[in-house]
Amino acid sequence: MPEKTHADPSALGLFGLAMVTLVASSQKLGLTQGLAYIIPWALFLGALAQFVAGVLDYKKGNTFGGTAFCAYGLFWFATATAWLINLGAFGTVLQSNVDPRQIGIAFIGYLIITLFLTVGSMATNKVLFFIFVFIDLLFIGLSVSTLTTVPALQEAFHQLAAYAELMIALLSFYGGGANVLNNHFDRTFLPLGKPFRLFAAKE
Repeated sequence: MPEKTHADPSALGLFGLAMVTLVASSQKLGLTQGLAYIIPWALFLGALAQFVAGVLDYKKGNTFGGTAFCAYGLFWFATATAWLINLGAFGTVLQSNVDPRQIGIAFIGYLIITLFLTVGSMATNKVLFFIFVFIDLLFIGLSVSTLTTVPALQEAFHQLAAYAELMIALLSFYGGGANVLNNHFDRTFLPLGKPFRLFAAKE
């Protein structure tokens, strides 16, 4: 077998995604309270770890992985900054100019790019595909719960976002762990599921 010249950064990116969504979902589900202790995980795991993984994927020539990890890394940088603004960390002038609907519009933008990435993920493996499906559901939940003024819809879509985020965390832990062990043992130690046949590489 040819010698590997580049390590696969996917496990780092998936671990970062798993950690931040696990902690963030605990707050959405009411298991924890507040944002202060979510922010470090958002910055260092959700943002930095995924961004680094994305840059390394770009260096390997992996446009899909580089775009996905960098895009979501930047999302968590922006989200953590928005939380800091809302908490008054940058002063009362910025805090008093907060309009949550702008965040809702950003969620719609991320839903759009995620739908494209979901199609692309069908050519990778089934675990990654279902991670993207739940990211789609997360952004649908976040968009509607942020933009609607109907309390019942706010609660329903908030719960959708919460459970979708928890599923992202669980699948990402498995995907990251499988990536590490499969590369370490140089065989399929934990299955990830083959690509969908329609998008499988031609033999």
